[in-house]
Amino acid sequence: MGLQSYRELEVWQRSIDMVEMIYELTRSFPAEEKFGLTSQMRRAAVSVPSNIAEGYGRSARGDYLQHLSIARGSLAELETQLYIALRLGYTSREQSARVYVVLEEVGKRLTRLKNALQTRPDTQNPRPAPQEQT
Repeated sequence: MGLQSYRELEVWQRSIDMVEMIYELTRSFPAEEKFGLTSQMRRAAVSVPSNIAEGYGRSARGDYLQHLSIARGSLAELETQLYIALRLGYTSREQSARVYVVLEEVGKRLTRLKNALQTRPDTQNPRPAPQEQT
């Protein structure tokens, strides 16, 4: 039996943790960045679990894989923005290192989920079985 909800996916749960970290991190950014880097980083972070959830809700495996690919792209965008924030002095190396660890973990989990979906036999249900959960 497959998962009952995208909320059971560890990759989704961990990406929600990542969103919280990004919101906390960007609270200390300069006020003039509210509509700049702060907004971009928050939107990119929110895009990751949102696309995991949307893909899960699709009935076709190809759609699911496409949304996981979009989530992966948002993750790369967020990593770039975090690097920019570090270069601009908006965050410390220690703070950004903690976030990078989570970004890397989410990226690995996304890759495992995508690989699990690609290697499963074609069935009506595109969602991974519990043992494939990432």
